[in-house]
Amino acid sequence: MDVTMLPSLAEARHARGHLQRGFTLIELIATVTIAAILMAIATPYFRDFISGQRIRAAGYDIVAALIYARSEAIKRDSGVTVAPASGGWQNGWTVTSGTTTLSQHEALQGLTMTGPAGGLVYNGNGRLTATISPFGISAASSTAPQRCINVDLSGLPSSQAGSC
Repeated sequence: MDVTMLPSLAEARHARGHLQRGFTLIELIATVTIAAILMAIATPYFRDFISGQRIRAAGYDIVAALIYARSEAIKRDSGVTVAPASGGWQNGWTVTSGTTTLSQHEALQGLTMTGPAGGLVYNGNGRLTATISPFGISAASSTAPQRCINVDLSGLPSSQAGSC
């Protein structure tokens, strides 16, 4: 073997510096195509996931408002009302004691919410004055499961997935 035929270390480093690095056009097109297909498949599921989270958050909001109203009724030893805003529950609700507004909730964007038409009233002992129909929360353009909030006569709300 002739040693003079082998490149020196400096020549080998110089030759490596001139090599082209990167991706070919075909590799880039294949990667972009695969990414586009994956995004097209995932987008509808992601929308349903977001809708489901919004439904769940709205359910937690109404449950928190009902628990708050019940505790205020017990604390004040007087009636506390949870009433829908004009246009229905999806437009928000207020918690009031007499003429004092204790809290308000904003409208639920993109969700439909049904509940007792006249609202509900907690007595000073924390119980409801009458049996009420359950709350239902859903999203019109989604396959996300509906949320149902029941309130028993003792005034305690409970939330569960599924229709009412």
